[in-house]
Amino acid sequence: MSLQLQQGKPVDAEAVRTALLNTAIPCNPEVVEEPERCLRGFVNIPGAMKVLFGQPSVTISFAGDQVIRTEHAGYAMPTATVTPASITPTVANPVVQLAVLTTSNETSVTAAAIPADTNTVEASAAYSGNVYALGTIGYDFGDETRRDTFQQTMFAPEVNGVIVPPDPYDPRQMVEHLDRHPDDSRSLIWTLSLDGDIIYALEPTGAFSSQIYEMFLLMLAGQLEPESSNDFVERVSIPAKLTNRTVELFSGQVLPVVKVHNVRGMYGWKVNTLVDAAMAAIARRVDEAQAPLVRQALSNFLHRVYNDLRNIGNTSRDRALNFAATNIFQAAATFAQAIAQGRQLDIITVEKSPFCRLNSDCWDIRLEFSDPESSRRGRKVFCFTIDVALIMPVTIGEIKSWSLPSRSKES
Repeated sequence: MSLQLQQGKPVDAEAVRTALLNTAIPCNPEVVEEPERCLRGFVNIPGAMKVLFGQPSVTISFAGDQVIRTEHAGYAMPTATVTPASITPTVANPVVQLAVLTTSNETSVTAAAIPADTNTVEASAAYSGNVYALGTIGYDFGDETRRDTFQQTMFAPEVNGVIVPPDPYDPRQMVEHLDRHPDDSRSLIWTLSLDGDIIYALEPTGAFSSQIYEMFLLMLAGQLEPESSNDFVERVSIPAKLTNRTVELFSGQVLPVVKVHNVRGMYGWKVNTLVDAAMAAIARRVDEAQAPLVRQALSNFLHRVYNDLRNIGNTSRDRALNFAATNIFQAAATFAQAIAQGRQLDIITVEKSPFCRLNSDCWDIRLEFSDPESSRRGRKVFCFTIDVALIMPVTIGEIKSWSLPSRSKES
């Protein structure tokens, strides 16, 4: 916009935006490390400057016995020089140069005239749209009419011998109502929350939509159980596909809509139960004396992913990390081996895998263990690979491990 002012043109931010979008270089999914982060493409500054300010050109004008040569350098400041009539400027064809200038001006006007519609910003072809998110299940009504409809059709509960009006915001009453009328589940806006913040609106679709709604109800009922219960649900996992649609909640918040196609990959669990299942899977490889340490390490790993590394699961990196927390059985063997050597988990990293099978999107989960009692002792790295090309991630290959020098030796 400063160049627009320098060249005496009106400041037009819409033209700049349109030029940047229309000249962007599309992303190549084989080159871009994380296609989900690529929207329209790479910014093409030279192309945008040509659209806004045109190609370099020269105009010749005559004033008495003087010839004025004006050079238009596209996005550079135009410079004017005055030469005597006896000096012939080096111009191949003034008429052609004037035509080039006219074409450049027309291009600039055309760019400014293009409306900057947000609908023209399309996602890159490299974007997969897959989502694998962790959180808690909830519901919303969207408007007062739908809320009042539920309130009028719900069963009036009895509290201390007194019948009270039904409360559609009470999850327990809603679970009882949907248990009697499962078809009413389709009238709700099901949501996924992360630490109290709603991140997605869930839309079951396809042939298994009835089973998906039933799974939502079971997850919601599990979240209402006491924490000491075996049926208590602390976290859920939702594999889905992100759409270009949004939905407005009763509060006015606008959420992106994700489609849930299958119950496969939908899990509800609590940390202790998941750790118990993982410990049972590696019971033969863990000594009784080390079992409490392994259990504590697994619990800390899950809480670290849930809290320190929490994410909304819409990029390849985040989906791989979330699936690693869900499929903790593979990590359990890693923790058992590291703790047997007197090490504890230090660093969790997610990196693009240097090798991957055809048509896959592979990421390496690296768990780095160190000795908390000796900073001079070498570190141990365990790595397992997760393919997130499809909606449901999958682990591939075996667990790999190697040793690294201690950080004190590196420094």
